[in-house]
Amino acid sequence: MTTRIQSPTALPIYLQISENLIRDIAAGRLVDGERLQPEREMSSQHGVSVGTLRKALRELEKRGLLERVQGSGNYIRHQPDVASVYSMFRLELIAGGGLPRAEIVSLDDMTKPEDLPAFGQSETGTRIRRLRYLNETLVAIEEIWLDGAAGAVDALRVSDSLYRYYQRHLGFRIARAEDRVGLSSVPAWRPPAFDMAVGQPCGYIERFSWRDGDVAPVEFSKTWFDTTKALYVQRLK
Repeated sequence: MTTRIQSPTALPIYLQISENLIRDIAAGRLVDGERLQPEREMSSQHGVSVGTLRKALRELEKRGLLERVQGSGNYIRHQPDVASVYSMFRLELIAGGGLPRAEIVSLDDMTKPEDLPAFGQSETGTRIRRLRYLNETLVAIEEIWLDGAAGAVDALRVSDSLYRYYQRHLGFRIARAEDRVGLSSVPAWRPPAFDMAVGQPCGYIERFSWRDGDVAPVEFSKTWFDTTKALYVQRLK
C-alpha cells in the first residue's frame, strides 16, 4: 500500500495520485498505449477509495493522458506538453519519477543578504528552507527566496508546490525559470534529517523564476541534492 500524505499543506489525495502518474509517464515508467491495472486494484495499491482513484484518473483524462475504453480499461496516452503542478520540478528518483513533497524547516521575512544575486524589486524577501522528498525518500534540501514585493507567505497555508501557492494565494503565476546545475557542498544549516554531512560534495541547482511580463526574476532558489538518490532530469521536447 502506498502511504498518502494528508497534512494541511499537502496536495489533495486525488492530485497526489494524478501527479505521481503524470511523473511516471514523463519518466517512461508508463508508456503510450499501456493499460493500467483495474481500478479496484489501483485503489487498493494507493490506499484510497475507488471514488478517489477515479477522480485522479479524470485529471489525467482532462490532460489528454488517459483514454478510458468501456469494457476494456484505462490506457495511457502520452502527450509532450502537459501542464502539471510539478512540471518545473526536475529532480527524479534514480529509477525515475517520484511524487515531490516538501517539509518546511524555517520561514523568515528578512533583508536580503549581500551574497544573494540581484532579483526582484525589494530589499527584503521571504526565505523558506525546506526538506524535499520524492515519495518517502528525502533527496534534497532547498532555500527559496521570494521577493518582498511579491506578497507575504503564510507558513500555515503553503502547499508542497510553492508555484501552486503563488498562483492561488498571491495572484501570480511563474511563467518561466532558468536553472544552473553543478556541484556544491552541503551547507552549514543542513537539518539533521538530511543524512549528508556538512561540507560533503553534492548536486546543486540555482534557479531564477519569473512571473508573466516581469523583466526581473521574482524568486531565487538553491537546492542541494543527494546524487545517490536522485538525478536532475530535463527532457527536451
